[in-house]
Amino acid sequence: MNYPYVTEFRQSLVEWFNVEKRDLPWRHTKDPYKIWVSEVMLQQTRVDTVIPYYNRFIESFPTLELLAEAPQEYLLKHWEGLGYYSRARNLQAGVREVLENYGGIVPNNRHEISTLKGVGPYTAGAILSIAYDKPEHAVDGNVMRVLSRVLNIYEDIAIAKTKKIFEAAVEELIDPENASSFNQGLMELGALICTPTSPKCLLCPVREYCIAFNEGEPEKLPVKSKKVKMKHITYDVLVCEDQNGRILMEQRPAEGLLANLWQFPMIEHGKDSIDTFKIEYSLDVQSQKNLLTFKHVFSHLTWHLNSYFMICHSTEKGAWLTREQIEQLPMPVPMLKIWREMEN
Repeated sequence: MNYPYVTEFRQSLVEWFNVEKRDLPWRHTKDPYKIWVSEVMLQQTRVDTVIPYYNRFIESFPTLELLAEAPQEYLLKHWEGLGYYSRARNLQAGVREVLENYGGIVPNNRHEISTLKGVGPYTAGAILSIAYDKPEHAVDGNVMRVLSRVLNIYEDIAIAKTKKIFEAAVEELIDPENASSFNQGLMELGALICTPTSPKCLLCPVREYCIAFNEGEPEKLPVKSKKVKMKHITYDVLVCEDQNGRILMEQRPAEGLLANLWQFPMIEHGKDSIDTFKIEYSLDVQSQKNLLTFKHVFSHLTWHLNSYFMICHSTEKGAWLTREQIEQLPMPVPMLKIWREMEN
């Protein structure tokens, strides 16, 4: 990379970050465990959404030991609503590995930290640079957007191997004396100034050193090809209450989407789907009414949900739970939405 303004770029970015950085709870610690928690939560999730989850999580699990010992259902209840639940399971597995293999101390080098469950190149670099001030790359979408404009890189960021180009760029640009502020500065710049559309170039601390700004077309970058086509599935969700006020629930499989979370019975929509469900559970339905109809969008999949409330005589089939028991269970966001509607 032949970039002539390395020193000026570093200095301007670090100075700007140290003055303008947002006051976020995970910026009040150098504890690698707490920074690890924040980085996992921030994957695929907005900062404003993460703050209350992070505070509650650290209050319940202030140490690696407490997280390692937590029952999975209790952990998932703390994650409820954040989505991408495998992040929570991987975090707990990684923490257990730290206790078993590293004496409870999060490794301070890329080789060892990268062996932990759920710790990829970005998370490893973020923990090493922010907690340990090591000059390691931490390349996420914000960083790729900023550097594609600063360095005028036209490689497609939707292609996995392109990240290597940006990792190499960060290794050359990073301030070895201020690695934490440098990496966080790149992320902050992407979040606040160098946004995907309508970047605020006139407020940018490094615009003098930005090739795309000087060429007048920063919005053209980064290059990002279209995602794969979204899959759509329609389901009927059935909230069945029996004569004792108990409600039928089921737990999702231990592998795959929303693993181990609890839900109301959910069946793919079809002409006879509800009748088939009644036969399967031997239900004598007394009354039925519509609840909510809505859609829930995942990264690769959209659920179209029709939900119904039924009064019925229960059988011994399935898990019939009280409202108090249900409140303690971790449930995915669409089920929480239906539950709140029913309670209201």
